[in-house]
Amino acid sequence: MFDKLQQLKELKKMRDEAMAIQKALDSETIEIEKNGVHIKLTLAQRFIEINVNGRSENDIVEAVNEAVKESQKQAARKMQQMGGLDSLKGMFGQS
Repeated sequence: MFDKLQQLKELKKMRDEAMAIQKALDSETIEIEKNGVHIKLTLAQRFIEINVNGRSENDIVEAVNEAVKESQKQAARKMQQMGGLDSLKGMFGQS
């Protein structure tokens, strides 16, 4: 019983840490300009702005953010099928 409670506490701690990392990454941005295309995004890969030859492309921003979100969901599912975080812990000698 206590083992399950400890596992839940650990899971919550890992979730809280992941959310803190996500928030920190989302608070910092980078900007890239190449061939007349200007892109601003967070380190969490959330696109803020895309300008093509000085013209804002909000529809593209929304579509790209949706694509990134979907790819992250599918990557999480795939990782879970492959053993999830437990398999990563094993790779680093942790249990």
